[in-house]
Amino acid sequence: MTAKPPLQAIIVPVTPLQQNCTLLWCTKTMRGAFTDPGGDLDRLKQVAADNGVTIEKLLVTHGHIDHCGLTAVLARDLGVPIEGPHPDDKFWIDMNPAQGAAYGVPGAEAFTPDRWLHDGDQVTVGELVLDVYHCPGHTPGHVVFHHAPSQLAIVGDVLFQGSIGRTDFPKGNFNDLVEAITTKLWPLGNETAFVPGHGPMSTFGRERQANAFVADRMLG
Repeated sequence: MTAKPPLQAIIVPVTPLQQNCTLLWCTKTMRGAFTDPGGDLDRLKQVAADNGVTIEKLLVTHGHIDHCGLTAVLARDLGVPIEGPHPDDKFWIDMNPAQGAAYGVPGAEAFTPDRWLHDGDQVTVGELVLDVYHCPGHTPGHVVFHHAPSQLAIVGDVLFQGSIGRTDFPKGNFNDLVEAITTKLWPLGNETAFVPGHGPMSTFGRERQANAFVADRMLG
């Protein structure tokens, strides 16, 4: 009989921007978290219920509307805390109401997380422990979550299959983003799979070979 992996995850695209919210949970305790629950809350609650997962917290990679617009509403509905992002994204979270009106996320709210996150922090989900990496560039306060035993990372809009996050938003910085990817993510290993903020999953090794912006050959 094959043992259950310690972590299981399901990707649920939400909002008109089809942002990848992830339900991840500890298979031993069946306690879980949503990462970047930006909208479509009824669907998210149903996915958790269908899988028998009790949500104990919400994790946020960064302050853009599609990633966190309705996070405060869900936290209030479920009575759970919010952890992340890094405090440098406070100005983005404060713009949630205006951004929600512009991008089709009605009811979006500003919020203050119960816990701001910094590079080197850890978060728990059930008995799982995930490492936190501060990866600025797309936004100044962007963080990434990594579960080393599962070789899985939740990277938000830092990195995509074949591309990287936009850096033309306020306080974005291309050089910071490339540095974060190459110094924070690549050392996690080529076999590490990642859930991006949009689109299909990939691995760090694949992106080091084929990514148009940060492949090894592009960076010399």
